[in-house]
Amino acid sequence: MFSQQDLHYISQKGISLDTLNTQIQNFREGFPFMDIVKPATINDGVLRLNDQQISRFIASFEEKSNHHQICKFVPASGAASRMFKDLFAAYEDDNSNIQNHPAAVHFLNHIEDFAFYEALNKELEKDGYDVQDLKKTKNYKPIFEYLLTEKGLDYGNLPKGLLEFHLYSPENIRTPFEEHLVEGAAYSCNTDGTVYLHFTVSPEHRSRFEALLQKVRAKYEEHFGVHFKVEFSEQHPHTDTIAVDMDNAPFREKNGQILFRPGGHGALIENLNELDAAIDIVFIKNIDNVVPDNLKEATFTYKKAIGGVLMAYQEKIFDFLKQLETDKTNESLLEEATQFLQNELCTVLPHHFSQLNASDKTEFIFNKLNRPTKVCGMVKNVGEPGGGPFWATNSDDSISLQIVESSQIDSTNPKKQAILRDASHFNPVDLVCAIKNFKGEPFNLLEFRDPQTGFITYKSKDGRELKAQELPGLWNGAMSDWNTVFVEVPIVTFNPVKTVNDLLRKEHKSQN
Repeated sequence: MFSQQDLHYISQKGISLDTLNTQIQNFREGFPFMDIVKPATINDGVLRLNDQQISRFIASFEEKSNHHQICKFVPASGAASRMFKDLFAAYEDDNSNIQNHPAAVHFLNHIEDFAFYEALNKELEKDGYDVQDLKKTKNYKPIFEYLLTEKGLDYGNLPKGLLEFHLYSPENIRTPFEEHLVEGAAYSCNTDGTVYLHFTVSPEHRSRFEALLQKVRAKYEEHFGVHFKVEFSEQHPHTDTIAVDMDNAPFREKNGQILFRPGGHGALIENLNELDAAIDIVFIKNIDNVVPDNLKEATFTYKKAIGGVLMAYQEKIFDFLKQLETDKTNESLLEEATQFLQNELCTVLPHHFSQLNASDKTEFIFNKLNRPTKVCGMVKNVGEPGGGPFWATNSDDSISLQIVESSQIDSTNPKKQAILRDASHFNPVDLVCAIKNFKGEPFNLLEFRDPQTGFITYKSKDGRELKAQELPGLWNGAMSDWNTVFVEVPIVTFNPVKTVNDLLRKEHKSQN
């Protein structure tokens, strides 16, 4: 199957043949569907905090954060090309057909309201164009060309993190990257005034992120009285996955080279695993889920609240682990820890647990507790595509809380589809994670993945169909064997930008 040239290329990427063969086997056999038992709902897997609890958890977070090293982790490598899909379609069509592209028409009608309007007009002016004149003469192609291509702003090829999102004033326009700096100063600041942020970026855009950081760092450090320690990393080449043709043979490019594709955001578990060893609490949030300052208060409130929830659970878990390690025969302690695992960490024990002797029961409960912990904000389901909170069966026959993507649920099984339809909440990617054990040692996060929760997708290259494979997702399969807590957060904290016209929504308008 593989030539010597193939083997050399595979070796350069750091991928083992065993890994490749497993991936090809996954294409042939497919991944098993998740065995969801029921949706996680309020008081049945999802916590709803009242005002008093929110205040208490915020106060606890602000007090206890002094004893932790906190970091904000932002996946930021995603290209903005999908944001501009409708504009690309209009650009490739004739000006006379603009009415066939309603999203593009809406964009043109409101073009002055975008934060990047002045920057776009400046690019056009270099070649003697003006946005308003082009609109009047219905000559739209230059507008799209100078926005989307390298002839102008090149927004169609840049990552979302580098686009101008929010207009505060002509002199103050922020990118999502900058908004994350501002957020970090609010809830990820450590006792010495250092704000740790980690952005995962694509190699071709890393220098642009670094340049932007150098440009704006001093301004934000002075304004917030903090010091930013910002790191960038890229997906490792060895996390790329092989592509195959429709017969499950390695897909080869025109030059005969095997095609590998990025393994998806699940590959970032390795980047998370390689954070500075001093860091023990990590907030995770997507690059495009940001709002202007006038709407940030709810985000700050709930970020601190779920941080307080995490620290409260961690404290209980660590207390049980320390006692169980030194007192393995204490039956009342074992019963208390078991009840905590079942009632507060929402874990249904496997059928064979009752047949275990006391020593084995203690070991089982100890191992279940001695894992990384994540608290995940969940918003009410408003029809967004993607994952949500469910009770699901694990490989050891236990049942626990899992974030499950709709594509992981058998579409031919009426019972599972009914469970999916009953889901009340949606995953906005709003996490805070504890990544050290009760002895203060970093967990090896790679030991807590479920390799059977990958994805197979259908793509094309050079006009030929192919199958691609994504690794278990970062917040679901890559964290499947974590202690998990779901907390309801308000929908106002979830404001992603999926299309360019989303930037016209009131949630992305500054009132300054």
